[in-house]
Amino acid sequence: MSRNARTVQISRYGGPEVLQLVERPVGEPGPGQIRIRHEACGLNFIDIYQRTGLYQNPLPLVLGMEGAGIVEAVGEGVTHLRPGDRAAYAAGAPGAYSERRVMPAVNVCRLPDDIGFDTAAGMMLKGLTAQYLLNKTLPVEGLQRGDHVLFHAAAGGVGLIACQWAKALGLQLIGTAGSDAKCELALAHGAAHAVNYSREDFVERVKAITGGQGVKVVYDSIGKDTFERSLDCLRPFGLLASFGNASGPVPPFALGLLAAKGSLYVTRATLFTHIATRAATQAMADDLFAVVAGGQVKIRIDQRYALADIAQAHRDLEARRNTGSSVLTP
Repeated sequence: MSRNARTVQISRYGGPEVLQLVERPVGEPGPGQIRIRHEACGLNFIDIYQRTGLYQNPLPLVLGMEGAGIVEAVGEGVTHLRPGDRAAYAAGAPGAYSERRVMPAVNVCRLPDDIGFDTAAGMMLKGLTAQYLLNKTLPVEGLQRGDHVLFHAAAGGVGLIACQWAKALGLQLIGTAGSDAKCELALAHGAAHAVNYSREDFVERVKAITGGQGVKVVYDSIGKDTFERSLDCLRPFGLLASFGNASGPVPPFALGLLAAKGSLYVTRATLFTHIATRAATQAMADDLFAVVAGGQVKIRIDQRYALADIAQAHRDLEARRNTGSSVLTP
């Protein structure tokens, strides 16, 4: 049986003006798939990259990488979900900006009853990103309680989760943000130190905080504008984990730069490698659900938009006016 769903799609790459609200048919799930009715969908910077064509997909394209709602139907071979289940996901295939969708079940998890749909939609992609960064994307010398780490964009959706999770792990997180208000927000969520990069040199502050040693790891979603200065914050054998391009992609650089700055390591990490299997997705989600249900991590939803207001939502996100997580209500 086919039914229509209000959906945001793009037919060409470009600015927020290319976002179109349309009616699209939604059919039955095939093998390994489910159909989900969204109660809330997440908004993330990767959506901007896909809209502009920095990350290219076949067109027309429905954006959105995370959502939460009710499972309406399951296809052959799906055993971990049933119709009527509360569910949430961060998925490698876009399509969350919609009232309902058919999608692969591999990345969809049953949602505990004590976690609301808005919270789930605002935390799955960001929370799983914080999980793999702090637990799996580690310097060669590892991380021990009391170690300093540097986290850029600490007042954003991933950043505020990372501030809290790092504190729970016993790490001293140094967060950067673009205003005093955002720095205060990071501190209130567990950052040990906060640096306003609009008026402070974050390299100098990091060196001062760490007694001149630098940090073992920098988690950097900014990209071009912070890359080389982030390397300057690392101690010998430190790791720069680049996981986003908010200011644009990192340009090519000479590999010898890493030797000159202390035998450094660089990785370009992505969530979707980490959640490539059903077992890995569930294990990471269980870890996230546990820290949220246990109160170590609270998900802050600071912006809510209707699907019809998606262009404004993208403008706000690109202008870095947002704090915490943002959700769309179908």
